[in-house]
Amino acid sequence: MSDTEVGHRFAVGGEDELEEVINLYGEKLLRYATAILCDYHEAENVVQEVFLSAYQNRTTFDGSNLSAWLYKITYNRSLNQLKKRRLLFFNEIRVETVSPANDTALSDEILCALRRLKPKERALLYGRIMEEQSYKELSILLGCSPATLRKRYERAKKKLAAYLTAGQYGKETKYENI
Repeated sequence: MSDTEVGHRFAVGGEDELEEVINLYGEKLLRYATAILCDYHEAENVVQEVFLSAYQNRTTFDGSNLSAWLYKITYNRSLNQLKKRRLLFFNEIRVETVSPANDTALSDEILCALRRLKPKERALLYGRIMEEQSYKELSILLGCSPATLRKRYERAKKKLAAYLTAGQYGKETKYENI
């Protein structure tokens, strides 16, 4: 069944359609939010809020491109969560372990390097690498032109590679705060 068909059914449906959407997109959105937040438990809360918000606002959804709509809500909620976290802790993203032992999607080394990137960079890298989204799809989610995203992606990729280079994911490099 296509994303458009599921989207149209979700827009006019009830709890059965919500359950179907959760089954289709729950894990993907959880991985996406975890990549942005670098905190599995916060990501779980964000994704629950995403589905609740989507369900409550389903009548305003036009039924086309459900995936992009859900990813956009997840992206915005994740950024809002980061803002809340900054207000509460007055510093950069926490360095604690971010995923339970049974979540093998991202290694500790990769998460440590990802934490050093800006949230928008993490969202872009995750979308391109893990979700294999096109620049056109990402432009809808992130509100930038595909050409701009291509350049940002190359820069973020270089920064991440520098952080992952032996011994550099825990130290300052020339790519810090670019």
